[in-house]
Amino acid sequence: MMYSIIDIETTGGHASGNRIIEIAIYKFDGEKITDTYQTLINPERRIPVFITSLTGIDTEMVADAPVFADVAREITDFTRDSVFVAHNVNFDYTFVKKELQALNMPYNLPKLCTVRLSRKIFPGLPSYSLGNLCGSLGIDVQNRHRAAGDAEATVRLLNKLLLNDTEGFIPKSLKKNSKETLLPANLPREQFDALPETFGVYYFHDHKGKVIYVGKANNIKKRVISHFSGKQQNQKSQQFMQAIYGLSYEVCGSELLSLLLESHEIKKYFPVYNSIQKFGEKNYGIYQYEDNAGFIRLSIAKVNKLQHPLISFRYISEARTFLLEKVRTFQLCHRRSGLQTAPCSDVELCTACKGTTRSTAYNVKMKRALATFEHPDHSYIIKQPGRTRDEYAVIVVEAGRYLGYAYIPADLSGSTIEELKPFVNRHPDNRDIQKILAMHQRKSMVIAV
Repeated sequence: MMYSIIDIETTGGHASGNRIIEIAIYKFDGEKITDTYQTLINPERRIPVFITSLTGIDTEMVADAPVFADVAREITDFTRDSVFVAHNVNFDYTFVKKELQALNMPYNLPKLCTVRLSRKIFPGLPSYSLGNLCGSLGIDVQNRHRAAGDAEATVRLLNKLLLNDTEGFIPKSLKKNSKETLLPANLPREQFDALPETFGVYYFHDHKGKVIYVGKANNIKKRVISHFSGKQQNQKSQQFMQAIYGLSYEVCGSELLSLLLESHEIKKYFPVYNSIQKFGEKNYGIYQYEDNAGFIRLSIAKVNKLQHPLISFRYISEARTFLLEKVRTFQLCHRRSGLQTAPCSDVELCTACKGTTRSTAYNVKMKRALATFEHPDHSYIIKQPGRTRDEYAVIVVEAGRYLGYAYIPADLSGSTIEELKPFVNRHPDNRDIQKILAMHQRKSMVIAV
């Protein structure tokens, strides 16, 4: 098997807004170096001072160097039919692939990451950065932070990995169905393999164990891998991948329970890579008034500080959909419900516009509809599936205040809030929780108590 050990130097840490300024490739057959390729590359922009201080490469040094387009074919030809190997491979591979994509040149090679391989084959070392790792393994590194020096050190590292891979981890990593190279360099594979394929909340941790991201999922394993299978070209996503050192999860019984737990955990940990949880402001409300003929009417209007709507929505389309469902269910008038301005005498069941229904009779139907709108002070229980067949879950709201949820053994029954309170895992109530519950109520039935 032929390996192409590659190291690049760049103008910055993410592929979406930076360019390659140097590349070195060492062809290695598993025993010896068979060929090398190295060149400076003109990034067609100035090289930042901090990159010059790190690598020693400045703008003048690359002024007469080829641009990437001039060497692209050489790079693809040189690495053809080989395994792309690098220390934190997704960084180097993403840069090379993006440069080639800009030239409409496809590039797909199998990959190996010497960070992940080292963590598996040489566990327990204090650091897996290239310099520290080579120091621990007795590998001499010359010309650090230049492409050729780092690439040559990575060749020696790969050689040690091949010689010490007694469990065949390297060939396993190269199998097509292996997700090894998708995972962040510092994330243990065992933690990913342990993920269940069910509802729940997952947590990414940094090198100190601190939670840096919380997410919810209908399928935890599938959702987690989706974080790693994107292009990862922007600065934030690449920093995120490099910051992940651990992964944990908590199984939930349903999507609703996952949403509630996720919201609670984000506010508990304030993870650095989570956007602050915000639901859109409710911009449109449904208002009630009585016309000159005594009919109760509804209208949709923008929410303002002077009037309190019966119920509010982020988008006007959501308000109209909500009203349309009430009109159909309670046989109301489209015009008097704020859905149209023209008389609706031709609309089926609209007897109000036809003059065959008096306001008193019509208002009875309208009041029944209004009774199904949100009532913030009522108490209710939402029953949900449990995490296993041996339990079920309940979400408890008392006097409009969210108390929390509980997983109840299947052989225990409880139909009142007082009976369920001792089991409830108490969580703080807040606007985000109330909005999650409100969205669920519009879609489902709840048990009022």
